[in-house]
Amino acid sequence: MLVTPPASSLNQIIRQKISTISTVADEMPCVVIIHELPDFNVRFMSRSGLMLLDMTQDEITALSGREYFERFLNMEDANDYVPKIARMLEQNTDDSISYFQQVRTSRVQGWDWYLSVTRIFCRDEHGRPLLSITNALPIDPDHHVTSKVTRLLDENTFLRNHHQSFSKLGKRERDVLRLLALGNSSAEIASKLSITISTVETHRKNIKRKLNASSSFQLSQYARAFDLI
Repeated sequence: MLVTPPASSLNQIIRQKISTISTVADEMPCVVIIHELPDFNVRFMSRSGLMLLDMTQDEITALSGREYFERFLNMEDANDYVPKIARMLEQNTDDSISYFQQVRTSRVQGWDWYLSVTRIFCRDEHGRPLLSITNALPIDPDHHVTSKVTRLLDENTFLRNHHQSFSKLGKRERDVLRLLALGNSSAEIASKLSITISTVETHRKNIKRKLNASSSFQLSQYARAFDLI
């Protein structure tokens, strides 16, 4: 049976680990965030992050993990990467998890994109994850992101917003959608799938209705986002 170390001992470990980062964090070209586990309460954030959020160190650490996430992070976004981080913590590995996330800063009305990497930073006396560390690098789509990565971010947002509609399609409808997105005519699709042209046309109408799509461009968006092409 594991015995939980006293709070004073854990706090001492946390302070020591944070001190090793705080002296260099402001020199790094990213925002550094240290969360205490398992509740993900922020225990430290580098000055660049505090300035972006217009918060002091005391103010950010006074927030609960849930308050921090709901106030500054896109929760739809978090639904994608939080389970991956949870699995890493459960497996208690030294691997890191990288992901795109959207952050609401004091400078913008909407969201800023960040490329973030999270890993276990410190374990307690029994080897259980105690702290995680995240390095969040701001992404400037106009200068530092290739068109391919920009497209990936757009498709990621499209996927989240349209997953429910896409899930309505059956397997044959997805086959037809893929071939439509690749530029095949109804006759070509009929030949490749060994069905009649009228059946292809019926599938095409049903696909457009289920996806609420009226153009070939919209159909191709679905095909790309959901890895049909």
